[in-house]
Amino acid sequence: MKNPLHYQLSEYDCGPTAMLNAVSFLFEREEISPAILRNIMLYCLDSYNGEGIMGKSGTSSAAMMFLSNWLNGYGKTGELPVSSRHLSGKSVWIGKESLINDALCRGGAVVLRVFYDCGHYVLLTGIRGDKLLMFDPYYSEETFTQSGIIRVEDQPFSYNRIVEESCFNRESTELYALGPVEEREAVIIFNEKTKKTPENTIEYFI
Repeated sequence: MKNPLHYQLSEYDCGPTAMLNAVSFLFEREEISPAILRNIMLYCLDSYNGEGIMGKSGTSSAAMMFLSNWLNGYGKTGELPVSSRHLSGKSVWIGKESLINDALCRGGAVVLRVFYDCGHYVLLTGIRGDKLLMFDPYYSEETFTQSGIIRVEDQPFSYNRIVEESCFNRESTELYALGPVEEREAVIIFNEKTKKTPENTIEYFI
């Protein structure tokens, strides 16, 4: 059984929430070990704010990289068929030949760092042409005025936004932009049992 994706509990826990949602999206509830939950929470919320309070600057890129490596190693133990890859900088963009699009076309999930007033982690779960299916863990009832962003309320197991590709690739700090290239970050996660091969999706790249 799958669980609905969930929202962050505070202003700071978008990182662990997005990672937990990725696991929830890819795997049945009965497959998920407590070790996954424990380690996601253990490694995230490691950044200090200007007053030296841990966690109040959310989750660092280093923590996400470490967690991605841990998930990949955990998958190799045979406990859960999970694999992961951390991307940064020029590797993080949305488009027909990007690693992110490839992962989504092959059934993967992508935890992506975007801007939402500040750096913010969201989950990508699918793709429809030049639109991406996204679950934003920050609960808000505001009405979006920006072009290319649609709120969705009837897909609790997979997404709550549909966002046009062009919204992501901006180097600005506008809503859902990837921002400056050197600050970009993503974590690709697969369920190896449901992962599609490149041959199944080759038509996408033609």
